[in-house]
Amino acid sequence: MSGEDREYVIKRAKELDVKFIRLWFTDILGTLKSFAITVEELENALDEGMGFDGGAIEGFARTDESDMLAVPDPSTFVLLPWRPRDHHAVARMFCDIYRPDGQPFEGDPRYVLRRILRQAAEMGFNYYVGPELEYFYFQNSESPPIPLDQGGYFDLTPLDVASDLRRETVLALEEMGIGVEFSHHEVAVSQHEIDLRYTDALTMADNAMTYRLVVKQVAMANNVYATFMPKPLAGHNGSGMHVHQSLFSGGSNAFFDPSMPHNLSAVARQFIAGLLKHAPEITAVTNQWVNSYKRLVPGYEAPVYLSWAHKNRSDLIRVPSYKPGKAESTRIEYRAPDPACNPYLAFAVMLAAGLDGIRNKLEPPDPTLTDVSAMSEAERRELGIGVLPASLDEAIEIMQGSALVREALGDHVFGSFIQNKKMEWETYRSQVTDYELKRYLPTL
Repeated sequence: MSGEDREYVIKRAKELDVKFIRLWFTDILGTLKSFAITVEELENALDEGMGFDGGAIEGFARTDESDMLAVPDPSTFVLLPWRPRDHHAVARMFCDIYRPDGQPFEGDPRYVLRRILRQAAEMGFNYYVGPELEYFYFQNSESPPIPLDQGGYFDLTPLDVASDLRRETVLALEEMGIGVEFSHHEVAVSQHEIDLRYTDALTMADNAMTYRLVVKQVAMANNVYATFMPKPLAGHNGSGMHVHQSLFSGGSNAFFDPSMPHNLSAVARQFIAGLLKHAPEITAVTNQWVNSYKRLVPGYEAPVYLSWAHKNRSDLIRVPSYKPGKAESTRIEYRAPDPACNPYLAFAVMLAAGLDGIRNKLEPPDPTLTDVSAMSEAERRELGIGVLPASLDEAIEIMQGSALVREALGDHVFGSFIQNKKMEWETYRSQVTDYELKRYLPTL
């Protein structure tokens, strides 16, 4: 942190009549954590950090080594638009987590992403992402969920209350300095999407965490419920987080090469090859919940097969069409993640996989020209097209053997994450579901 950044935040807090600053960070599962300080504590927080008990945070530390420091990042200072300002405003800042000795805490998801970004920078690259986070509006959080509408893709219904919800959400995001490209109704009933403007991965991970909170905050203020649960409705599409991504080098898009087919550079092809190779290993991170795998089934626009294409949306990786004169927009779209993942860890493992492809000059298979989901199993086998893990249990088993994911996350997060997910799977495995009762109880 530079002295200039420090002084800027202190000055702005006074100018905006800020009384409270919420300090935000995430646990390994991507749950947003927060505590508030008064403006009188701001200088001390910026200089020395604020102490807290890391032993109470999922995946952080054991009880005997639980003291942590949350150090605010001045670049993330912004007012919370939903808090009243007639007397005192409320701001927020994301924090980096440190140990008391001043060393970065290896269990901090923000640190995990920073470390992979440094590796990319050492190779001469900056990593940019643009996620499309889908979500649902329901009347409340009770089960079974009750949709607000019966609309479909890009639909505008005359009394669509969700149009106003999306508008309020976009305005709140923009007021917080988060760029929005567009918003629309998605394919499933009561499903929506707001696309965030492309930016560097660390800023985007912060933005994605903020986005999820703002969507829920606006919904709650309007007496409805928003959820990023990957598959809340059986028989309908689930919610994905398609991640557009590219590498820039020296201000130029390293994925663009006008001399290559489809203007896709060797670096881009190697990045794709790395993602395809390591996709099964990183899926437990990009799709971290039991419910995530209810979305990853054929027939619901969710990618299942390890393939890539220039246009087909059934593939795991899609390369959007090149627009003449828009070299900077050349990118690839990784379609597996869902919006309930931890964005810091998800971006980290995707980047690690792509960089591995570049380091080892991997070459991807030929892009598919037909709908992979319409092929027979024998046809896919003949083309060497594999599949993503079919359950959280399978995904964790594959991840456990991955040297790449272990290196990307670090031993601390790697071990804590796997332990947490194994516990989740065992809890789920012991449940008796409504499906089982309806299917088996009357006949067995």
